[in-house]
Amino acid sequence: MDAASVRFGAHEPAQRVIVHVSDTHFLDGNRPLGGTYDTASNLQRTLAAIENLAVRPDALVFTGDLTDLGEPAAYAALKAAVEPLAERLGAQVVWVAGNHDERPELHRSLLGEAPTQAPVTGVHDLRGLRLIALDTSVPGWHHGDLDDAQVEWLREVLAEPAPHGTLLAMHHPPLPSHLPLFDILELRHQQALADAIRDTDVRGILAGHLHYSTHGMFAGVEVSVAAATCYTMNLARPAVQVNGMDAGQSFHLVHVYDDTITHAVVPVVDAPTGDFFNEEWVARMAALTPAQRLEAFSRKPPR
Repeated sequence: MDAASVRFGAHEPAQRVIVHVSDTHFLDGNRPLGGTYDTASNLQRTLAAIENLAVRPDALVFTGDLTDLGEPAAYAALKAAVEPLAERLGAQVVWVAGNHDERPELHRSLLGEAPTQAPVTGVHDLRGLRLIALDTSVPGWHHGDLDDAQVEWLREVLAEPAPHGTLLAMHHPPLPSHLPLFDILELRHQQALADAIRDTDVRGILAGHLHYSTHGMFAGVEVSVAAATCYTMNLARPAVQVNGMDAGQSFHLVHVYDDTITHAVVPVVDAPTGDFFNEEWVARMAALTPAQRLEAFSRKPPR
């Protein structure tokens, strides 16, 4: 039984589903990132977890730092790893540039376009839900920014609302971080972005860059930051001592409803789980009336 087609609560099933992945940091020849992290293996485990969900998302969105050094072979390896899964799932792939990427090679290797320093932007139609990819990378630097031309382009796109609203996908989140290293590398000139999206149909922002999951509000819009697949930040340390660790990798499962959007953090981990809930259990619940379901599952046993 497809759980997405069953309605047990107040909301209709989600109209759109997006898988949000970030910071793969591929290297040519799968050299260990920082001499430590196997980025290809970590991504393969993530992709296997995505396929194991047994959902058919509308898009796989990768919010930047696709490669660590912008190497052609690294982009080729990333594309070879992701696109077969996307084809099996029937999902669009949305590539977003990050500060570790190189625009010319991203244009050429992933998008099949002429190599250029032009921002890597795009507008994707997810059955009436508009997804706009922005490029917050700054050639030669690791902090983020949006130049005037890109902000004006965004204004023009947003001038006409989409049937089911708009999501923005970008690398640098327009949020504060409690970590000094990321505050140095933050998105600059955030007010220009706020002015461009305020009072438009933008419903949410997907971002990366931080290597840990977080969320917040920006210009009245929710921002959801996905952790990295390559390595994550050990936040269980004082802020001035936070460094990377090969643990806690995850991705976000984004459900877009008519009136809200949820962002579930899906850990990529091998751990034993119980097996009480399954398709047969859902089928039994579906065969009951709402009152019977409450009686069967909600009522506490007498003590």
